[in-house]
Amino acid sequence: MERLKITETALRDGHQSLIATRLTTDEILPIIETMDQVGYYAMEVWGGATFDACLRYLNEDPWERLRKIRAKAKNTKLQMLLRGQNLLGYKHYPDDVVEKFIQKAVENGIDIIRVFDALNDTRNLETSIKTIKKAGAHCQCAISYTTSKIHTTSYYLDKITEMENLGADSICIKDMAGILTPYRAYELIKKIKKITALPIELHNHCTSGIASMTYMKAIEAGVDIIDTAISPFATGTSQPPTESLAITYQNTDRDPKLNLDLLNEVASYFKPIKEKYTLDGTLNPKVMNTEPKTLSYQVPGGMLSNLLSQLTAQNAGDKYEEVLAEVPKVREDLGFPPLVTPLSQMVGTQSVFNVLTGERYRIVPKEIKDYVKGLYGKSPAPINEDIKKKIIGNEEVITVRPADLIEDGFDSYKKEIEGLYESEEDILSYALFPQIAKKFLEDKEPEIYHIELSI
Repeated sequence: MERLKITETALRDGHQSLIATRLTTDEILPIIETMDQVGYYAMEVWGGATFDACLRYLNEDPWERLRKIRAKAKNTKLQMLLRGQNLLGYKHYPDDVVEKFIQKAVENGIDIIRVFDALNDTRNLETSIKTIKKAGAHCQCAISYTTSKIHTTSYYLDKITEMENLGADSICIKDMAGILTPYRAYELIKKIKKITALPIELHNHCTSGIASMTYMKAIEAGVDIIDTAISPFATGTSQPPTESLAITYQNTDRDPKLNLDLLNEVASYFKPIKEKYTLDGTLNPKVMNTEPKTLSYQVPGGMLSNLLSQLTAQNAGDKYEEVLAEVPKVREDLGFPPLVTPLSQMVGTQSVFNVLTGERYRIVPKEIKDYVKGLYGKSPAPINEDIKKKIIGNEEVITVRPADLIEDGFDSYKKEIEGLYESEEDILSYALFPQIAKKFLEDKEPEIYHIELSI
C-alpha cells in the first residue's frame, strides 16, 4: 500500500471547532514556514467559517490572510472548504458569483477545493466542479456522511459515482458529527475502492469518542488521506491529533513520513496560544467533552451546544433531553437531511419550537419553509406529506436546480458598493456578507488615507 497522506486542519477546522475560528493572521503566520517543512499532503487554511470570522470578529481581510499564508508556504498544497452553491455564506448564490469566487480563491493561492452540499444534491455542485477544474485546481467532492434508513452503502456509492462523472479529482467522506463507526468505515471504504480509483480522504471529529479508532480501520481498508489537527487544536469537537497518528504508523507500510521534530515545534508554538484562548473564555471547556450520545442522536457537537444555549436563553434548560429526542423525528419528517450547516441549525431550531410551543410545526422558520419548497435542493428522502401541507399548504415545490432560478448578480453587487471596493475580491466579500463587509471596507478607507498623509 502507498504511504498514508495527512491533511493538517489546525488552521481551519481545528480552531473553528475549538475556539470559534478566532485564530488571527498574526498568530498563524510565524509558524507557516515550519509547518511547510513537516511533509503534510496539504494544509487546510481557508473556507468554512474563516471568511466570516475574519470580517465579523477579527477585522481582517480573509483574502489578505490567504495571500500571506501562500507567500510563506512554498512546498505544501493549500486547501479550503466550500459549501457548493452556498459558497461560504448561508444561501444559494448566482452562478456568476460562484464562478468568480472560485477563480479568485485559486488566483490567491488555493490548490485544493473540497466542495460539498448539505443535502448531497450533486446539482448544487455542478457549477463549482466545472469552475474548479477550469481554474486548474484539484476538485475534491465530499459526501456529507449521516445515518438513516435511506443512507445505505449503495446510496453513498451512487453519490460517489455521480461526483466522479461530474469531474471530481478525489472524494472525501465528511463525517461532521463523528458518527462513522470503525467497522462501518472499513466496510464503506472497501466498497468505495471497488467502484473508483479516485483517492479517498476521511474527515471526522472526536465528539463521540471513536474518531481515532475509525481512522485505524479506514487506514486498514486503504483510505488514502486523513484529516488531523496538531495536538493543541485536536480532540473534543476537532479532529484526532496529527502527532499521535504519525507516530502510530511510523515504520509501517503506511508511514506518513512526517517530520516529528518539526511537529513538536508546531505543537509547542500553538500551546500558549490555546492557553490564551482558554483563559479568556473563548475556548469553552465543554467542547473538549466526549459525548457518546452523538451516536444515538446523530447530532454534531456544535449543534448540541447551540441547542443548549437556545434553551437556556428561554429558561427551558430542563427541556434539553426532550429536544434531543425531537431532532431525529423532525429529521425523518423532513426527508432525513444530513445535520450539517445550514441544515443542522434549521432542524435544531424547529425541534426547539416544536417542544417549547407544545405543538409540532405551529411555528415554522422561513428557512424550513424554503427547504420544504425545494429552494435548498432535493431532500434525500421524500418529505412527509402531512408535514409538508402543514408547513407550506398548497404552495408549489420547485424541482429544478435552485440556482437556475437566480439571476447573475456580480455586476449588481459591484454597483451597490461603487467607490468602496479596490478589487474584485472586495466585491465578493460584500456579496457573501453585505453588512459586515461594507463596514469593513468603510473602516479600511481612512487607514489608507492616513498612511498616504504620513509618507
